[in-house]
Amino acid sequence: MPFPPVEPPATPWLLDAARLEPGDDLVASGADLEPGTLLAAYRLGLFPMGLGPHGGGTVGWWSPDPRGVIPAGALRVSRSLRRAVARFDVRVDTAFEEVVRRCADPSREGRWITDEVAAAYGVLHELGWAHSVESWQGGELVGGLYGVAIGGLFAGESMFHAVRDASKVALVGLVERFHADGDPRRFVDVQWATDHLRRLGAQEWPREEYLVRLADALQAPQVDLST
Repeated sequence: MPFPPVEPPATPWLLDAARLEPGDDLVASGADLEPGTLLAAYRLGLFPMGLGPHGGGTVGWWSPDPRGVIPAGALRVSRSLRRAVARFDVRVDTAFEEVVRRCADPSREGRWITDEVAAAYGVLHELGWAHSVESWQGGELVGGLYGVAIGGLFAGESMFHAVRDASKVALVGLVERFHADGDPRRFVDVQWATDHLRRLGAQEWPREEYLVRLADALQAPQVDLST
């Protein structure tokens, strides 16, 4: 994978015309999943998820209000989770396609990752923007997550686990690597702050605050998560 990432051709879509009404999470629909479109969307605080069953159909562009985030210094690692970390080998970008495939498992409730989405993020991975953080045990991939890193933003997309605590360990590995330089502008975007993520330190920011902090985060240096 290249570092720094390769900037693709710009999107022809006017994504900044999305209508951001307070409290509305879905703010636009249409466009495409080309690399330039995806990067432009993330830089505007948007992410894609299809509007049809299981994520199919027209692409919806989402900007949750409030937004779930894990800012610098907010991660909470309990004593039991710290012990769990020691039982796994955390790796970065050694099994990106497999992580996405496991996240897209059709047997998962609420699945939304289509073949088109998987292919689009595969291209972003090849360009150096999309990454997987993986939990391995006994030489087997047992958990992980994937997302997009742009400057001081890591936009998490999905995670999976086949062994207890494996996805949590991957998240701990991501946050510790992403915040290793101590830059306070960085944050991990988790989209919606579930109870599970709140226990790990996720916060909720009003969209207006999120967009202000996003603009600052995008000025932070790109991180090579594989080092």
